[in-house]
Amino acid sequence: MCSVGDPFDFNMEGKLPVKGYVCKECGNKFKGIGKNVKCPSCQSSNVAET
Repeated sequence: MCSVGDPFDFNMEGKLPVKGYVCKECGNKFKGIGKNVKCPSCQSSNVAET
């Protein structure tokens, strides 16, 4: 899940359209929502949907 600040862990699947992404800069795999998804590790917006 993409977030700002400290990481948090809760399951939103089934409630919002959560999609899987991979960062093209650092290779991090994560889940996110929204149109302007950024990698939680390196803050890059150069991501691809998996």
